[in-house]
Amino acid sequence: MTIYVAEAEDGIRLDRWFRRRWPHLSNIQVQKMARSGQIRVDGARIKPEGRLTAGAAVRVPPIPDDTSRQAGDAHTLSEQDIRFAKSMVIYEDDMVLALNKPHGLAVQGGTKTSRHVDRLLGAWGEGMERPRLVHRLDRDTSGVLLLGKGPEAAKRLAGAFARRQAKKTYWAIVIGNPKPSAGQIDMPLKKTGINDFEMMRPAERKDPRAEPAETAFATLSRAAHR
Repeated sequence: MTIYVAEAEDGIRLDRWFRRRWPHLSNIQVQKMARSGQIRVDGARIKPEGRLTAGAAVRVPPIPDDTSRQAGDAHTLSEQDIRFAKSMVIYEDDMVLALNKPHGLAVQGGTKTSRHVDRLLGAWGEGMERPRLVHRLDRDTSGVLLLGKGPEAAKRLAGAFARRQAKKTYWAIVIGNPKPSAGQIDMPLKKTGINDFEMMRPAERKDPRAEPAETAFATLSRAAHR
């Protein structure tokens, strides 16, 4: 089988290219296939750490089956998991997947967290078919989670978040009347806690772990003047 390297994959290491498509492969397996000459790029041998260029033809040998995901295995998604994952979809096209993440569901796994969005993405397939996370929402935050379908889409979305081109709007129900009813909060934040209990909290400006954060807020409505 021959696969051509995509433009978005230009410069990627051979071993990482294989692991993206077949996550169940170990580094040792990829190294063995490369060093034995089973893997060829444009007809030539290549080292596992060798860099690929866009448009290069990669000859892929038969890939071993994923024996870690047999029926009943902890990694295997149940039909109920797949239905739940698909029920979160609010928008999908060839490049982007948007999920309505519910409160209480972690985006990524951690200690004692086996059910999370990253695991549920297996409902769309593995390797290149698996959507890619480009940002996160806290476990206790519900809202829209954007994912890239393929390396190029993920790269563009991640870049938009990194350059702060993505606009985020949060709605919250609070006790009491905010005074003033609208304004701007300029307060640095830092991550506190460990594992599944991490969250962002206000920080001192001199704290080296603090990150700048600006939030514009406005009160949309009130109930019983409370």
